[in-house]
Amino acid sequence: MRRLIIPALAALLAPAIFSACTESHAMEVSSPDGRLNFSLHLDDEGQLYYKVRKDGTAVVDSSALGISCKEFSLGHHSEIKRVERTSKDETWMPVWGEESEIRNHYNEMCVHLHDGDIDGKTGIDYMLRVRVFPDGIGFRYEIPGQEGMESMTIMDELTEFALHEDGVAWSIPWNHEYYEHLYEPSLISKLDTVCSPLTVKMTDSLYVSIHEAALEDYAAMNLSPVGNSTRLRTWLTPWSTGEKVFANAPMKSPWRTMTIVSTPGELMLSRVMLNLNEPCAIEDTSWIEPSRYIGIWWGMHRQAYTWGQGPTHGATTENTKRYMDFAADNGFGGVLVEGWNKGWDGDWSANGDQFSFTEAYPDFDIEEIARYGSSKGVRLIGHHETGGAALNYESQMDSAFAMYNRLGINSVKTGYVNPLMDGKEYHSSQYAVRHYRKVIETAAKHHIMIDNHEPVMPTGLQRTYPNLMTQEGVRGCEYDAWSPEANPPEHAVTIPFTRCLAGPVDYTPGIFNYDNPVAPHTRPQTTVAKQLAMSVVLYSPLQMASDMIENYEGKPEFEFLQRCPVDWNKTLVPEAKIGEYVTVARQDKENGDWWLGAMTNRNARRTKLPLDFLEPGKKYTAKIFADGEGADYRSNPGAVAISEIEVDSTSALNLNLASGGGAAVIISRKDAGQK
Repeated sequence: MRRLIIPALAALLAPAIFSACTESHAMEVSSPDGRLNFSLHLDDEGQLYYKVRKDGTAVVDSSALGISCKEFSLGHHSEIKRVERTSKDETWMPVWGEESEIRNHYNEMCVHLHDGDIDGKTGIDYMLRVRVFPDGIGFRYEIPGQEGMESMTIMDELTEFALHEDGVAWSIPWNHEYYEHLYEPSLISKLDTVCSPLTVKMTDSLYVSIHEAALEDYAAMNLSPVGNSTRLRTWLTPWSTGEKVFANAPMKSPWRTMTIVSTPGELMLSRVMLNLNEPCAIEDTSWIEPSRYIGIWWGMHRQAYTWGQGPTHGATTENTKRYMDFAADNGFGGVLVEGWNKGWDGDWSANGDQFSFTEAYPDFDIEEIARYGSSKGVRLIGHHETGGAALNYESQMDSAFAMYNRLGINSVKTGYVNPLMDGKEYHSSQYAVRHYRKVIETAAKHHIMIDNHEPVMPTGLQRTYPNLMTQEGVRGCEYDAWSPEANPPEHAVTIPFTRCLAGPVDYTPGIFNYDNPVAPHTRPQTTVAKQLAMSVVLYSPLQMASDMIENYEGKPEFEFLQRCPVDWNKTLVPEAKIGEYVTVARQDKENGDWWLGAMTNRNARRTKLPLDFLEPGKKYTAKIFADGEGADYRSNPGAVAISEIEVDSTSALNLNLASGGGAAVIISRKDAGQK
């Protein structure tokens, strides 16, 4: 049996540094409320394992830990040197987000270990750092600098998640392009290799989401089953040459996270991932501005416009000014324009190295457009499609962002439409992770906000770099324009509990006109009222009203998209069932009004929503945008009924959601001057 190294004097004089272990070398740390418990132990050979319990009930059974490198391995022949403990309880304010304040409350255990001398090789010192929050757990590996080890090549990470129950899991395949896939339910024991977040319903009162936080210079984590069991093992996205991670000491892995809660709504409200990222690294954030915008975008997907040059080129000076006029008249802060720059002609996804990010097509006068927009209080939103040619983009980023900054353009949508980066590396590999980080840091230097499409799965980096506003990484609204299988009604009530747990999502909702002359049988599988509700439920600080502007004209329900905020003071989830329905209430950071979105799958439902979150003793007006008479996502998606009623904290809203439908509600104080 391996010996536990305990300096006797330290054990007597510094009880905060070491907590006595059982005979099997078990150590543990619990959440501040005592309900979640993480315990660590070694077997007789020095293999490192952990367990997780909630309220004394097993959540994760004994699961192996470790890393396998070309140069050494960790976790197989370990001994414990010492244990350090600390706690934190702080409240921090995000630059933007789903609430104005976030509590960061945890107990931490840092276990210093030594993987012993094996076969004559010198052992390695490393740490396992564990933080336990009231609603989840994070742990990571740390390898300090030490003599004789300057670099390492990680071939596998051996972290396991042996879930105690064979629950229902919602997942997508790890290697599907850009994470644009439908989340399917399956027993854990029936999974293939999947990406995270992986959401699991273990019992009616126990939900778990497995993901990671602070993915920086590492490969993304995927989860692979061990046989037909509930044991999942980490599988890192490899380089094209087979290695997983090239690292230098000191090295810190991303945090491996588990959100562990009692209801689906609590999954949406957990901030474990954000709390495990570093604080904001940008000193002056005054230029970071959440906003609503419109774009020359949906017309391309409907083939009314083209990205490349020709008679129906969408990105023209005249057309962009028309969109800017509409934005100014309707309260939108920006206009996204795709297809403005040289490189779109021909097979651009295969020839991404032909893109220029500073040279516009002749019919797009970027200087004049920027000036015109500025005169109307509307910014041009840039678009940088790379076709996956990351090196070509990196060679132009500084000059492109500098030009944008000079023109008063402060946000860019980036894209990587190619299955591989630079023709060889996965989007979730360390190669791509390094590239995306370089984009974010370079953009910050030039005061540019980023909306990243075809990204690596988000892991909370927006806390450190809040100019990383939103990301795609989802099967979004564009599939409703051209895919033979448009997004089904259950999709929008599944992703709040899966993809959206990773961070803001650029789903691009807001389609009103379902006529599709190009693909007559393809259109959104929702009602228009559900399109409105998505703007509340599917959070993004850059929120697009994605239809062509002519489809909004004369539509009274467009008011909801015009007014809907993108930066919130508080968020609540009054009711939720994964894949079936969800209701989200958010309070506007600016004026204290409440905005509510309710959505259902293909099953119509009635819901009675108590408004006890309103301030007692105050009167409010609820403006309701609901599915109208006879509304149905298949036969009558456009029926919207608009009504107003007086409510207070003792009221309840009775909402009828049609098949594939929803409701969107604005709740405003009747006397805006009340305090």
